[in-house]
Amino acid sequence: MAPEQSEWMRIVAEDPHHSQWYIDRFREMAARGHDLDGEARLVDAMLPRRARVLDAGCGPGRVGGRLHELGHDVTGADVDPALVAAAQEDHPGPRWVVSDLSSLDLRDDNGERTPFDLIVCAGNVMTFLAPSTRGDVLAGFADHLAEGGRAVIGFGADRGYAFDDFLSDATEAGLHEQVRLGGWALEPWTQDAGFMLSILGR
Repeated sequence: MAPEQSEWMRIVAEDPHHSQWYIDRFREMAARGHDLDGEARLVDAMLPRRARVLDAGCGPGRVGGRLHELGHDVTGADVDPALVAAAQEDHPGPRWVVSDLSSLDLRDDNGERTPFDLIVCAGNVMTFLAPSTRGDVLAGFADHLAEGGRAVIGFGADRGYAFDDFLSDATEAGLHEQVRLGGWALEPWTQDAGFMLSILGR
């Protein structure tokens, strides 16, 4: 049975121009010199050179593309073919794949499950998932982590996925929180924070 349609693809179905609007938005921000590398800076600081990184919900490749420039072995996955095509165009080098995160199954040339040193899930991706697939997505992250690997997941409050529900789902999926922050710039976590950045391991 196919997974329930994600909220992102529901929006795209209602507005076929939405993906291109999103792509153009970040291209224009980059052209104006906006700092778009905050997530990549944090992730890079957590890794040795040439680490294997999965950019889960990669969109047009902003985070994964920068991590590739910094010397990491990057795979990006997204459910939206238009976003993946933009990532391939704007950020050549990483492996970009079209996949629903709830059925993600990345394998190497020998057919073995690809182990990642770190999975980054930025851009409120978790809140664009179909609710029925959240547990499968998190279990897939756990399955794709190398020994000692970590998942770094950030999203905002009041977007339909309560932080406590996320943490409960993560625990059930085999991921255990190691660090909680209030943002990608290492803002401290508070109970009334408008954003949660969770670093989890198996």
